[in-house]
Amino acid sequence: MSFKVRVKICCISSVDEAKMAIEFGASALGLVGKMPSGPGVIDDDLIARIARSVPPAVSTFLLTSETKPEDIITHYKKCYTSTIQLVDALESREYQTLRRELPGVKLVQVIHVLDENSVADAIEISESVDAILLDSGNPNMNIKELGGTGRVHNWQLSRQIREQVKVPVFLAGGLNSQNVREAIETVQPFGVDICSGVRSNGKLDKKKLEAFFTMLNNL
Repeated sequence: MSFKVRVKICCISSVDEAKMAIEFGASALGLVGKMPSGPGVIDDDLIARIARSVPPAVSTFLLTSETKPEDIITHYKKCYTSTIQLVDALESREYQTLRRELPGVKLVQVIHVLDENSVADAIEISESVDAILLDSGNPNMNIKELGGTGRVHNWQLSRQIREQVKVPVFLAGGLNSQNVREAIETVQPFGVDICSGVRSNGKLDKKKLEAFFTMLNNL
């Protein structure tokens, strides 16, 4: 391929995991705050400690399930990452409030790719954020799924989104060394986001990381 796909390793749980992910080639790390479900949740003090340990060239994403601007801002100010990843819908789509209160902090909105409505939402929201991240959760369930499902979604819908938005698109959801080539060829994202696909028993797995990055480097 003619461009380098960025890699975000999510569910980082320690300074050592952050260091390992960066050594293998991650350009961004996902740090998971309080969630209604899913893996990788760590407390805000640890998120802040990991974020401070990361070199400036590597982005740190705070995954927040908060939906009100004031609650997102409060959560961010406990962690001070370079980026906020909004895993649920922002109340009243008040992105300008976040921009005003947190200048210089990147905003990435997760779109859980369910159907054609997801495509329309992504296109509209993309005008207000720095990037879109396409995942396989389902915020409509009684206990919301907001990421970390390990499921693949419809990549054709993701491709439609990527083709119609002007901001970078990250692709997440069930990626691993076996399917990442097809995923990238189908969607052609700016970056890929992986959690369970490089883990064993919840911990980063060096062999799986090596297999994943080897596949990417051979594209």
